[in-house]
Amino acid sequence: MAAMTPTTSPSVLVTGATGRIGRAVIDRLARAGVPVRALEHRPGTARNLPGNVSVVRGDLTVPETLDAALRGIRTVLLVWAAPPDTAGAVVARLAAHVRRVVLLSAPHRTDHPFFRQPNPAATLFAELERLIAATGLESTIVRPGMFASNALAWWGGAIRGDGVVRWPYGDAETAPVDDRDVAEVLARTLHEDGHAGGDYVLTGPESLSQAEQARIAGEAVGRPVRFEEMPPGEFRSQAPEAARPAADMLLAAWKATLGRPAYVTTTVAGLLGSPPRTFRRWATDHAAAFTGAPRRG
Repeated sequence: MAAMTPTTSPSVLVTGATGRIGRAVIDRLARAGVPVRALEHRPGTARNLPGNVSVVRGDLTVPETLDAALRGIRTVLLVWAAPPDTAGAVVARLAAHVRRVVLLSAPHRTDHPFFRQPNPAATLFAELERLIAATGLESTIVRPGMFASNALAWWGGAIRGDGVVRWPYGDAETAPVDDRDVAEVLARTLHEDGHAGGDYVLTGPESLSQAEQARIAGEAVGRPVRFEEMPPGEFRSQAPEAARPAADMLLAAWKATLGRPAYVTTTVAGLLGSPPRTFRRWATDHAAAFTGAPRRG
């Protein structure tokens, strides 16, 4: 694919450029007039990018491929989607080329039982944060909690089907954050001054049980939804073998938070100057994805 070359040299590199969050960040930076360089590790995967975005090859699992991508870059969005083996080498290369790293992490330091369960991903994020701090790089850590979009992956099939959501720990409360709010915060921290040293935990504006979220999703698409409690053991047994650690982590987190409201922050409002989107708004805006209808526009 022939990448378009912006008239101004890019100052921001976005890794994970073809993922849901990375691509949304690129679109927001491009609309703000920020020249962006998008990192792709497979040819042709970064498609239909805005005109002021250039594409460069690079792979987090092969750190030496990052040198060309990092030349002239001031700030990097690091979205880690690779095994942990090369984390140290990747961070060392960042330190050799750039001034600041914005890391998409998780709220593993937050003092709430939902976030304090053993979690392999949290272990990786903690190590990345340690490595970045050890280099002396300026950093901004962005820590979204549960994504609202999980509802589509988890319950979309049931809502499109018979309307019965079978799921464990229906009373467990979370504060789902809209992916768009996360992307907007990341974009701001990448191109605005004043975010060096920032450590931002992002949540939605309200604590909702999982059963309430399923009901709201149904209401947003005009379909009645009935929630049925699934035994935790059944949930785990249905998970593919490779997903068992994630299933165990979720089960432990949901169980630990029973009887407590979710952890809710005002960080999105403080950074963006407007309240975070509610889960109901997210569900309404994504109704077509729940029904299988084609999106308009």
